[in-house]
Amino acid sequence: MASSPSSADQPAPALTLTQWLIVIIAAIGFAFDIYELLMLQLIGQPALRELLNITGPPTPEQRELLLHWRAMIFYIPAIIGGAIGLIGGYLTDKYGRRRVLTFSILLYAFSAFGAGFSTSPQMFLVLRTLTFIGVCLEFVAAVAWLAELFPHPRQREKVLGYTQAFSSFGGLLVAIAFGWIVSTVERAPDTLPTIAMPGFLDFFGTIANGQAPWRYTLMSGVIPAIPLILIRPFLPESPAWQAKKDAGTLKRPSFAQLFQGSLRRTTIVTTLMVACGYGVAFGAIQQIPEIVKGLKELPELKAEAIKREVATAAEQGKKARSPNEMSQLIEQKVGQEHTKMQEIGGLIGRFLLAILAVRIVSRQKLIRLFQIPGIFIVPLIFYFMLGVENQTFATINLESIYLGKFPISIVTIGCFLAGLFTVAQFSFWGNYLPRVYPMHLRGTGESVAANVGGRMIGTGFAAVSAMLVASPWFPGGSEPAKFAYAAAMIALLLYGIGLTLSFFLPEPTEEMNDE
Repeated sequence: MASSPSSADQPAPALTLTQWLIVIIAAIGFAFDIYELLMLQLIGQPALRELLNITGPPTPEQRELLLHWRAMIFYIPAIIGGAIGLIGGYLTDKYGRRRVLTFSILLYAFSAFGAGFSTSPQMFLVLRTLTFIGVCLEFVAAVAWLAELFPHPRQREKVLGYTQAFSSFGGLLVAIAFGWIVSTVERAPDTLPTIAMPGFLDFFGTIANGQAPWRYTLMSGVIPAIPLILIRPFLPESPAWQAKKDAGTLKRPSFAQLFQGSLRRTTIVTTLMVACGYGVAFGAIQQIPEIVKGLKELPELKAEAIKREVATAAEQGKKARSPNEMSQLIEQKVGQEHTKMQEIGGLIGRFLLAILAVRIVSRQKLIRLFQIPGIFIVPLIFYFMLGVENQTFATINLESIYLGKFPISIVTIGCFLAGLFTVAQFSFWGNYLPRVYPMHLRGTGESVAANVGGRMIGTGFAAVSAMLVASPWFPGGSEPAKFAYAAAMIALLLYGIGLTLSFFLPEPTEEMNDE
């Protein structure tokens, strides 16, 4: 007697109107997560310079202070966010996916907006930590929610793959938004309203520069949160989770169970592999804005901007902005141009992963399609293409070769490839993790991998990069070259570890384990 076909062989049902709305809202949510996280690589340095009152070229003491706070801003929010996100995964399994999702949106939307009013590095750090907590909570709850709302295997793979691909739209969008804000402030500084501390909050201090691009960028993060705040609370809870909860058959989540039996290997390997992926992203890729400050063309671009500012100010009969302020604006503009190319690479990588996820059965083979080329290409990008000693960088003319508005050069192609091979792996985990944990441990298991591995360990490599650059013994004739060396070393080390661990990655069963 012939066996009945598995659910994976059955045609997927057409999406209902409610399911389409869920997909759209989930895509916006993933995009908003990355929008909030990745803006730090663009706004971190100018924000800290203003908050630490560093107006010119930093002295050795100021440079050390900048690197110290840079490490703090990148790492402390990740540690605290990861720890609370870990608890959030447990609460997601215990109290439901939708409640955690709704709370997380409110938390990181309003904390991100409030960070635009920061008057000290301490205030900036606290508000960025709250934002990070919200993002850590949202990702785990959203992945478990989607996986259970779409039980058909192939349909689930597509939904998880393509909605997560929109994360890179968030990274691209923040680069575009920051670029537009910087260009607007550079050309017409009075176009945007001046940001001032409300009178009833004046005990926080006064805002030094109410037209700083980093402040507008932080506040812009509340815009995509509006549809999430309005719609997500009214979307359905996971029907599978709710049914077990109502029937009283939902098992109690437990961290200890993650390290028992066959789940032990799954938890350890996935946590370490996620840490490697995030380590490359934060320790190498997010240093691109610092690396491209060594481009040979940058002094000429700064000189042109200063000359243009003096001429415009004389024509309009007003005081010209300082050369230092114009130089910083140009550095920010160049940084965001290269960040856009990296995010385009990440976007294509995520969509490529979504396409391959329903065609390649073996999860080990799927992730190695990105790890194997990445281990050779990504470290070489940073060592040979982005920077070598004494600032002998690959050249780029920001006014000549463009694809649309995007500059094309050896450097930007390198940014594109680094994003493609690294960022695609993030979508892999959103597809993989819901399939290897039972329902009552799904949020808890995902939170260990994503928050302990990704947030608490992986993002710490941003601090490692900063500490290496601050070390007097570290090679490189300039700070941009030092960042390039650090990025190359971190990428080679972590790609190597991640690839080795992939051979121990358990293959999920055909069906999700919903015991």
